[in-house]
Amino acid sequence: MFELTEEQQAITEMVSDFATEHIAPQAAAWDRDHHFPIDVLAEAGSLGMGGIYVREEFGGSGMSRLDAALIFEELAKADPTIAAYISIHNMVVWMIDKFGNDEQRAAWVPQLCTMDMLGSYCLTEPGVGSDAAALSTRAVRDGDSYVLNGTKQFISGAGSSGLYLVMARTADTGSAGITAFLVPDGTPGLSFGALEAKMGWNAQPTRQVVMDNLRIPVDNRLGEEGTGFGIAMRGLNGGRVNIGACSIGGGQAALDKSIAYLKEREAFGKPLIAQQSLLFAIADMETELETARTMIWRAADALDRGTADTVRLCAMAKRVATDAGFNAANTALQLHGGYGYLSEYGIEKIVRDLRVHQILEGSNEIMRLVIGRLAVERQVRR
Repeated sequence: MFELTEEQQAITEMVSDFATEHIAPQAAAWDRDHHFPIDVLAEAGSLGMGGIYVREEFGGSGMSRLDAALIFEELAKADPTIAAYISIHNMVVWMIDKFGNDEQRAAWVPQLCTMDMLGSYCLTEPGVGSDAAALSTRAVRDGDSYVLNGTKQFISGAGSSGLYLVMARTADTGSAGITAFLVPDGTPGLSFGALEAKMGWNAQPTRQVVMDNLRIPVDNRLGEEGTGFGIAMRGLNGGRVNIGACSIGGGQAALDKSIAYLKEREAFGKPLIAQQSLLFAIADMETELETARTMIWRAADALDRGTADTVRLCAMAKRVATDAGFNAANTALQLHGGYGYLSEYGIEKIVRDLRVHQILEGSNEIMRLVIGRLAVERQVRR
């Protein structure tokens, strides 16, 4: 598990080459111009990155969750923003492949796997952040249709995606009353809020998704009524591992930049890398990132095998990896001194992009709550 196979090494090299050539040179400009590089996403899709752990029957790559973690880490070394969006897109495609019927898979999965069509995950609502079970977007059955009304908040890809996976309430029974729906772009009653002005993640659009008497056929329901919350949480388990891998990639890029900078920069007659205290900082960054990487790989393995401790490990991995990635980026900025604050060195962008990873896919405070509750439950069962 801790040594990559030849195939995994080849995958890593392929993704690294792609990211180095097609993403890294443009990342700063995309961030500055708030440009969403749909054409580059399609190129990534042509290489199999649109449905990484989706079955091959409908165009997926059929890889493992560990393969996916390796891919997202490499992509994030070039640009955490683009890597994170591809992570979210993959979560949507997997949910359709896992919980949809054959007709839904045939209709949506092939286009999503090539990233000729993009997907957005619509769970969070205004005023309802971490308490996902309290969402108020409503879907009412009307013959062979459902009518949806409500607003989703902080939706990545909104306005550019071709398909929105929406969680809506079909009954007033808490989490048991939530159902998942597939809403195609262009459906009457679907609209979007203004582009959010954000600290980071500027190369992907974030908007509200608004549904006003939006009507879709019953065939667009994903799974049975009342199963949506379970579907959403299953998707988030994988999303947490993915975003953790993105954090490690961004943190690793910051570490690599720091080592190069400290080797070149001189003070008091010798390179900064010779300063013991700075070398200690490098050692701490390296150790935290490797620890997090180990947790991500273990959680990915649990996802692949469907083990009983999957939820716990995914929560732990997400918390550890997103903290480690941001800490590495923040330390890198400090090591660069005033230069770290300048955009041309690329560090301040990594700091801005990675900060939100500690919030999304379940905030790290919620991860601690999940881990703590599961620890108590395990003790009670003994």
